[in-house]
Amino acid sequence: MSFDIKQAMDIALNEDVSTSPDGAVLYSVSYLKTTKNRDDAYAFVQKNKDCKTLDHTPCGKALCEMDTRRTNDVLPEAVKEVWKKASQRFIASASGNVTAFVDGADKRSTFCSVEVPAILKNNKIKTINGIDKFEFLNK
Repeated sequence: MSFDIKQAMDIALNEDVSTSPDGAVLYSVSYLKTTKNRDDAYAFVQKNKDCKTLDHTPCGKALCEMDTRRTNDVLPEAVKEVWKKASQRFIASASGNVTAFVDGADKRSTFCSVEVPAILKNNKIKTINGIDKFEFLNK
Protein backbone atom coordinates (compact mmCIF):
# COMPACT_ATOMS: atom_id res chain seq x y z
CA MET A 1 0.00 0.00 0.00
CA SER A 2 1.48 3.36 -0.95
CA PHE A 3 1.55 6.05 1.68
CA ASP A 4 -1.18 8.69 1.43
CA ILE A 5 -0.57 11.79 3.57
CA LYS A 6 -4.23 12.85 3.33
CA GLN A 7 -5.35 9.45 4.57
CA ALA A 8 -2.80 9.59 7.39
CA MET A 9 -4.00 13.03 8.47
CA ASP A 10 -7.62 11.83 8.36
CA ILE A 11 -6.64 9.00 10.71
CA ALA A 12 -4.76 11.40 13.00
CA LEU A 13 -7.77 13.72 13.19
CA ASN A 14 -10.55 11.16 13.49
CA GLU A 15 -9.53 7.73 14.79
CA ASP A 16 -9.98 6.85 18.47
CA VAL A 17 -7.21 8.10 20.78
CA SER A 18 -9.06 7.62 24.06
CA THR A 19 -7.65 6.12 27.24
CA SER A 20 -9.16 5.31 30.59
CA PRO A 21 -8.59 7.77 33.46
CA ASP A 22 -4.94 7.49 34.55
CA GLY A 23 -4.31 5.41 31.42
CA ALA A 24 -2.29 7.68 29.11
CA VAL A 25 1.36 6.74 28.73
CA LEU A 26 3.90 8.98 27.00
CA TYR A 27 7.44 8.41 25.87
CA SER A 28 10.13 10.43 24.17
CA VAL A 29 12.76 9.01 21.82
CA SER A 30 13.14 11.83 19.28
CA TYR A 31 16.77 12.95 18.98
CA LEU A 32 17.89 10.38 21.58
CA LYS A 33 20.49 7.69 20.93
CA THR A 34 18.35 4.84 22.30
CA THR A 35 14.75 3.69 22.36
CA LYS A 36 14.87 2.97 26.10
CA ASN A 37 12.01 5.35 26.92
CA ARG A 38 9.75 3.70 24.33
CA ASP A 39 10.81 0.22 25.41
CA ASP A 40 10.06 1.08 29.04
CA ALA A 41 6.68 2.59 28.09
CA TYR A 42 5.72 -0.50 26.10
CA ALA A 43 6.76 -2.77 29.00
CA PHE A 44 4.65 -0.64 31.36
CA VAL A 45 1.62 -0.92 29.07
CA GLN A 46 2.13 -4.68 28.84
CA LYS A 47 1.93 -4.92 32.65
CA ASN A 48 -0.88 -2.36 33.04
CA LYS A 49 -3.71 -3.41 30.74
CA ASP A 50 -5.76 -0.22 31.31
CA CYS A 51 -2.89 1.92 30.01
CA LYS A 52 -2.02 2.88 26.43
CA THR A 53 0.55 4.85 24.55
CA LEU A 54 -0.71 6.66 21.47
CA ASP A 55 0.72 3.75 19.47
CA HIS A 56 -1.66 1.37 21.27
CA THR A 57 -4.82 3.32 20.38
CA PRO A 58 -6.77 2.59 17.18
CA CYS A 59 -5.38 5.86 15.75
CA GLY A 60 -1.77 5.00 16.54
CA LYS A 61 -2.11 1.43 15.35
CA ALA A 62 -3.53 2.61 12.02
CA LEU A 63 -0.71 5.15 11.58
CA CYS A 64 1.92 2.54 12.47
CA GLU A 65 0.38 0.13 9.94
CA MET A 66 0.84 2.86 7.33
CA ASP A 67 4.50 2.87 8.35
CA THR A 68 4.43 6.64 8.80
CA ARG A 69 7.65 6.61 10.80
CA ARG A 70 9.75 5.12 8.00
CA THR A 71 8.19 6.38 4.80
CA ASN A 72 10.23 8.08 2.10
CA ASP A 73 7.14 9.00 0.06
CA VAL A 74 6.49 12.33 1.79
CA LEU A 75 8.51 15.02 3.46
CA PRO A 76 9.37 14.19 7.06
CA GLU A 77 7.71 17.46 8.16
CA ALA A 78 4.37 16.22 6.77
CA VAL A 79 4.70 12.98 8.73
CA LYS A 80 5.63 14.91 11.88
CA GLU A 81 2.50 17.02 11.44
CA VAL A 82 0.36 13.86 11.31
CA TRP A 83 1.82 12.57 14.57
CA LYS A 84 1.61 16.05 16.12
CA LYS A 85 -2.16 16.18 15.49
CA ALA A 86 -2.63 12.66 16.85
CA SER A 87 -0.53 13.51 19.94
CA GLN A 88 -2.53 16.67 20.61
CA ARG A 89 -5.77 14.72 20.47
CA PHE A 90 -4.32 11.95 22.67
CA ILE A 91 -3.37 14.47 25.37
CA ALA A 92 -6.68 16.34 25.06
CA SER A 93 -8.55 13.11 25.78
CA ALA A 94 -6.37 12.10 28.75
CA SER A 95 -7.30 12.58 32.39
CA GLY A 96 -5.97 11.99 35.88
CA ASN A 97 -2.37 10.83 36.03
CA VAL A 98 -0.23 10.54 32.91
CA THR A 99 2.68 8.14 33.03
CA ALA A 100 5.69 9.53 31.19
CA PHE A 101 8.94 7.88 30.12
CA VAL A 102 10.77 11.00 29.04
CA ASP A 103 14.27 10.83 30.51
CA GLY A 104 16.54 13.12 28.53
CA ALA A 105 13.70 14.41 26.33
CA ASP A 106 15.07 16.85 23.78
CA LYS A 107 13.37 20.25 23.59
CA ARG A 108 12.67 19.53 19.87
CA SER A 109 10.86 16.27 20.72
CA THR A 110 7.13 15.78 20.33
CA PHE A 111 6.90 15.47 24.10
CA CYS A 112 8.44 18.89 24.75
CA SER A 113 7.12 20.78 21.74
CA VAL A 114 3.61 19.33 21.43
CA GLU A 115 2.59 17.25 24.43
CA VAL A 116 3.81 19.52 27.24
CA PRO A 117 1.78 22.52 25.99
CA ALA A 118 -1.24 20.24 25.52
CA ILE A 119 -0.82 18.85 29.05
CA LEU A 120 -0.74 22.37 30.46
CA LYS A 121 -4.00 23.21 28.65
CA ASN A 122 -5.78 20.04 29.79
CA ASN A 123 -7.32 20.68 33.21
CA LYS A 124 -8.35 17.01 33.48
CA ILE A 125 -4.67 15.96 33.72
CA LYS A 126 -3.62 16.50 37.32
CA THR A 127 -0.33 14.62 37.68
CA ILE A 128 2.54 13.13 35.71
CA ASN A 129 4.13 10.07 37.27
CA GLY A 130 2.17 10.87 40.43
CA ILE A 131 3.67 14.37 40.73
CA ASP A 132 1.68 17.58 40.21
CA LYS A 133 1.99 18.27 36.48
CA PHE A 134 3.37 21.78 36.98
CA GLU A 135 5.98 20.55 39.44
CA PHE A 136 6.96 17.66 37.13
CA LEU A 137 7.29 19.93 34.10
CA ASN A 138 9.37 22.50 35.99
CA LYS A 139 12.06 19.96 36.83
